[in-house]
Amino acid sequence: MKHIRRTAARRALPLAVLLPAAALMTAGPCLASESGGGTTPTGATSTGAKPTVVLVHGYWADASGWDRIVQALQTQGYPVVATANPLRSLSGDADYLAAQLKAIEGPIVLVGHSYGGAVITNAAAGNPNVESLVYIAGFAPDRDETAFQLAAKYPGSRVTDDPNAPVPTALNAVPLGGDPTNVDLYLKPEKFADVFLSNRLDAGRSQVLAATQRPATAASGNEPTQSVAWKTIPSWYLVATDDRTIGTDNLRFMAKRAKATTVEVNAPHAVMETNPDDVTKLILQASGDARPSLAQTGTNGRTALLGGAALLTVAAGTAIVIRARRT
Repeated sequence: MKHIRRTAARRALPLAVLLPAAALMTAGPCLASESGGGTTPTGATSTGAKPTVVLVHGYWADASGWDRIVQALQTQGYPVVATANPLRSLSGDADYLAAQLKAIEGPIVLVGHSYGGAVITNAAAGNPNVESLVYIAGFAPDRDETAFQLAAKYPGSRVTDDPNAPVPTALNAVPLGGDPTNVDLYLKPEKFADVFLSNRLDAGRSQVLAATQRPATAASGNEPTQSVAWKTIPSWYLVATDDRTIGTDNLRFMAKRAKATTVEVNAPHAVMETNPDDVTKLILQASGDARPSLAQTGTNGRTALLGGAALLTVAAGTAIVIRARRT
């Protein structure tokens, strides 16, 4: 009988040791989540569901500019909407997008390029389903600011080389009737490759993009922002370091002010054309968790402490088992 009891004790010891260690290991991630550690799995928002990624283009582009990003996201299982931005007025464009967002069930990651950034800034305000904002070389205006004002804050934009010209020198203005300021603005074909693409694409592709560009009204760039979603919704920002449309320093200013999780990429304003992988990567990062701190930190100190305690418990238990077996 004495032998049987000793054998039973030997068998019980490893389980008695491992159960508290397992509990410590299990508790670690839960506590880390409460204190800001990165525990939400990649590809899921804080609600646990994969978000719908909504992509909003800006001036002199259309939804097809997102094609490679759409394909990459769909391959990863994300529902994606690349919306057609009207480019008529900031308030009207934002209302149009806001109506689309209300029709989407579940969490949303909202992405805006160029003027599309101003649109998402206004449209997302007050929508609880929008968990992340992603600015791709985009405008992130504050209340009462206009896109054109922000593009002129610091040097870098090549949309005009004469600040006193009635129409920016890189643009063609097409009258729409009535008020002389009611015009559509196109990038001149001979300026398109330099201003929009920083001469990063071959001539053939640049010419196609110039020929298929969608114009924007002057009114849209002069209309002040009314709602500022980045003040309440976590944001991510891609700064194109060779941006000749908005200007790289203007992008940096807006990213810093919004306290966005920021990456810098050696790319032109139309970064989706030249660096689609970088754009996709940032969107995936924003989709992994709705809080920038979680996207960056990973395991925190408390989790490491708990993990260390678990290992020590296992080590101590192993020593007890060895001693028990020797007796």
